[in-house]
Amino acid sequence: MAVDMSFYQGKKVLITGHTGFKGTWLCRILLNWRAEVTGYSLEPPTNPNLFSLAGLNGKMNHVLGDIRDLAHLKKVFEENQPEIVFHLAAQPIVRDSYKNPRYTYETNVMGTVNIMECVRLFPCVKSVLNVTTDKVYKNKEWCWGYREDESLDGFDPYSNSKSCAELVTHSYKNSFFTDGMAAVSTARAGNVIGGGDFANDRIIPDCIRAVKDGRVIKVRNPYSTRPYQHVLEPLAVYLEIVQKQYEDGKYAGYYNVGPDDCDCVATGELVDLFCQYWGEDARWENQAEEGAPHEANFLKLDCSKVKSVFGWTPRWHIEECMDMVCQFSRVWLAGGDIPGEMDQEINAFFQIL
Repeated sequence: MAVDMSFYQGKKVLITGHTGFKGTWLCRILLNWRAEVTGYSLEPPTNPNLFSLAGLNGKMNHVLGDIRDLAHLKKVFEENQPEIVFHLAAQPIVRDSYKNPRYTYETNVMGTVNIMECVRLFPCVKSVLNVTTDKVYKNKEWCWGYREDESLDGFDPYSNSKSCAELVTHSYKNSFFTDGMAAVSTARAGNVIGGGDFANDRIIPDCIRAVKDGRVIKVRNPYSTRPYQHVLEPLAVYLEIVQKQYEDGKYAGYYNVGPDDCDCVATGELVDLFCQYWGEDARWENQAEEGAPHEANFLKLDCSKVKSVFGWTPRWHIEECMDMVCQFSRVWLAGGDIPGEMDQEINAFFQIL
């Protein structure tokens, strides 16, 4: 798979959730490719945060807004007339969804309704991608990967709200977009890792915080298996889907995006790799929490469809991902050039000379 960078030059692109981890990387890519980018999001969710470090201020239309606010969202669509929409805005943390399930559903479900309503109302939009999660499936803890036609029934409020967001997208697509006015897809991505993720309750940010403070890394569930992949892997697929369905609506659909089986590893193995690449006596210990909220122990995706349709194969294996994570984090801790580091990784991934 090779994304056509020239396709995005001059395109009017709206990204919801642009101040988040994935959203910031996506903005950086599209600005490098000379798209006209508008972002719609809350303030960056963490301190520090990648959006502030990435040098995007002044280079894009940065709109602060709540995805639950339909009137404001409609105004942004009216003013910017986007051709392409990447919907990434979400409450993305499983454990936070147990603490505040109502907010999680309002954001993840009604936020998706609001986006799809704007797409329905504004014919300028030609291509839409709703980014959900690998956790949308009814998890039966089996050892093979879930396919796109499996049952959608996430267990916890985050996962379930994303299952609902998928159904909202399917309904709008079937009810309002069969005339080809807008091509609509969803992408169900596995767990992403990469430089600049500062979220709470995620394993790589927990590792970085621990080594920064000289602490032993605490791992809640070292035996849980997840489809870990570098953040640029799913972003490349998102960009390909949006481009191809813009050009030909037959590509609109529902796609899993995850690593090969060899890179679906247990959390303990992932942290072993981190310690290996970080060095400096980094180490971890198992710290299971009594009475912790339910999280799936085994999760894997079958990505045959996206491989078959787009000829996609993952570019970086888990060892290369971890090398990049540690490289980026060392630059950050040293107060180095984060925009330069991001561009170096983007160019390496997309093989830009």
